[in-house]
Order: sequence, then C-alpha cells, then structure tokens
Amino acid sequence: QVELVESGGKLAQSGGSLSLACTASGSILSIVSMGWYRQAPGKPRELVASRNSGGGTNYADSVKGRFTISRDNANNAVYLQMNSLKPEDTAVYYCNGRIYTNPGKWDDYWGQGTQVTVSS
Repeated sequence: QVELVESGGKLAQSGGSLSLACTASGSILSIVSMGWYRQAPGKPRELVASRNSGGGTNYADSVKGRFTISRDNANNAVYLQMNSLKPEDTAVYYCNGRIYTNPGKWDDYWGQGTQVTVSS
C-alpha cells in the first residue's frame, strides 16, 4: 500500500507564484519517477513535469521556463515551483509516483489532487 499526500496550491494572481509538495509513504521498494499532472475542466489529464531517480526531467512545453520540479529522494518527496502563472494553468494538480512495491514490477500511484486557480 502506497499513499501520496499533496500540499500547497490554492489561489494566485496572474504572474504570481505557487508551490506544490507531495510525499509518498508506505511499502515502497524504490521509486522510478515522481511528477505532476493536471486536469482542467472538460480536458484530459496531462503531464506537467516529471523527474526520475537519475535526475532526468520532462516538462510540458506550456510550462517550460516557468515551472521547476525537484525531488528529495531520501524522503520520497517531489516539489513543483510554479512561477509566472497564467489563468490557463488553472486545474486540479495530481502528484504521480511510479513506484516498485515488489521486485520487477512498478505501478502508478496518485495523490488526491489539489486545486490551483489563477485569476487574471
């Protein structure tokens, strides 16, 4: 059993900043990657940013240069610093962990989601 708990987000004005944090706990053998996805009303869930355990990162084109993902591998945590926010960043943000709980097989785990609203 793995649990991902998110914190942060809420409300910001256009051009402002917010930060998100997520910590994974439970029967974790190792973590392949952790990241953030978002889902706006009426739209599919999309990748925002991810970071693997080797330090490699992947960002959506829409957030490059504005958002920064970081990880604390020792504490199974991932963070997202969001700067220069735009109204189109408004969405529910979900933490994702690609995690081994048994050797040889990883699964995707999700946080409960946290609302980020950017006003114009």
